[in-house]
Amino acid sequence: MTDYRVHHGEVAEDQLTAAMERYSAKTPSSLFLGASIASMVASLIFKASGKEHHALFVGQWAAPFLLLGIYNKMVKQHGSDATSR
Repeated sequence: MTDYRVHHGEVAEDQLTAAMERYSAKTPSSLFLGASIASMVASLIFKASGKEHHALFVGQWAAPFLLLGIYNKMVKQHGSDATSR
């Protein structure tokens, strides 16, 4: 059986990825949590006002905001390129 796993330091990220991560790491993680909560509250308001489609659309933003927050936290803790350490 062939082993396809990437091992520590085996692959380097490009400069575009490094630049994007350097920029995004400046964003506080609480911003993503706040955006997620705000989208849930906005969805609830739309739902209460009878705008079902708007409520579903805005309510689906919560998960991507949380995923972006996880990505942001991982970049801050681990960086993108294990070979540069």
